[in-house]
Amino acid sequence: MSDVDEVEKSDVLGPQQMRSLRESKVRVNIFEGAIRSGKTIVSLLRFLMAVLFAKGGVIVVIARTRDSAYRNVFEPLMTPGLFGPLARLVHYTAGAPTGRILGRTVHVLGASDAKSEKVLRGLTVALAYVDEVTVIPEEFFTQLLGRMSPPGAKLFGTTNPDSPAHWLKVKFLDRITTGGLVGWRSWHFQLDDNPALTEEYKNQIKSEFTGLWFKRFVQGLWVAAEGAVFDMWDPEKHTIPWDDLPQMRELISVSLDYGTTNPTAALLLGVSAEVDMYGRAAPRLFFVDEYRHDSKLAQQKLTDSELARDLILWLNGIHLPASTSITLLPRFTIIDPSAASFKVELRKTHGITSTDADNDVLYGIRTLASLVASGKLLVAAPTNANPDRGCPGFISEAPGYVWDPKHTLKGEDKPLKIADHSLDAARYGITTTENIWRRFIKLAA
Repeated sequence: MSDVDEVEKSDVLGPQQMRSLRESKVRVNIFEGAIRSGKTIVSLLRFLMAVLFAKGGVIVVIARTRDSAYRNVFEPLMTPGLFGPLARLVHYTAGAPTGRILGRTVHVLGASDAKSEKVLRGLTVALAYVDEVTVIPEEFFTQLLGRMSPPGAKLFGTTNPDSPAHWLKVKFLDRITTGGLVGWRSWHFQLDDNPALTEEYKNQIKSEFTGLWFKRFVQGLWVAAEGAVFDMWDPEKHTIPWDDLPQMRELISVSLDYGTTNPTAALLLGVSAEVDMYGRAAPRLFFVDEYRHDSKLAQQKLTDSELARDLILWLNGIHLPASTSITLLPRFTIIDPSAASFKVELRKTHGITSTDADNDVLYGIRTLASLVASGKLLVAAPTNANPDRGCPGFISEAPGYVWDPKHTLKGEDKPLKIADHSLDAARYGITTTENIWRRFIKLAA
């Protein structure tokens, strides 16, 4: 999630950007705050300057995945409208283990789970850029700090706020404030710190988020999660009658949350072929249809064989109105990582190779919330004419999906595991296919 869109409108840095650019000369430099506040671009500019002087070790770029490193770091750096002639000196292919910046080799590391810290072992790091520090495992970040042993080694990192009990805030940022942490600096960014944003655009951003997400993403506050997870959810705004679905460009995935005693839910995710009033592409994401088997309601448990056969029959059915029909099956079949036996059944009996779902719960919730809030994800609702189409499970679960107050007291963001099966399936589809739909859909960061 990059700041490319708004910075392309202006080549002027604001006072907070200039201040952070001048002062970010210490060992660890953290740029944190609201989305669209200009923190990403100024941190990348500072990183470029540091690349020229890094010595004694390797240069690393770290993000949740290599795909997000491409999207949030290298894509802006390779944009001439942002970095002028320097953009021609940055080279990276999405997913590759290394890139080139100003003639220097840069190692690109994904840090999606605690085990990923093993990739750092053996490295001596002279310079690091960390995208979205709060989604990096603490063990990885700690290992990285330990690898920054050369004299003059530096780290530049960005992040949106999280829980006030997040390890980054408690163990590091709070200690900067009290003067107990040597060699660290941080700069807080708000929407008004980005001179490229118009008042109209800022008001639009402010209107899209509510509750927790408004406080974190817009106000840039480190606040605890409480109440509804999707407190912005409004069926009038965020659903569309199944009969009114627009033409789809493709069906990206079917994603499934597997259950035996609990319901099994699967959702079809599509990206639309919509255009705006000027004929320009204006795609949105849609959950177009849903499969659901609740053994308690049906008073019948299905074996893996029966469930797979039932799912295949559903997949081969009608999922879009006749006016929008496309004959392609979804590109990916994404399955709950715990459903090992069901994945085997799909492969052996039906020849379907599935992809393990990305099960990063908090990242998935945050991404899903951003899409819903910005109106870039809509959910198809059943109609009188087609009561068996659409995603009634998602629509019924969304309003009651709440943060667990017991975990909130511990400083953790965790939702209650109650009536969340369609929501889990939706999260799997959105997070696992992010590198696909991000080609069409942009989100504020």
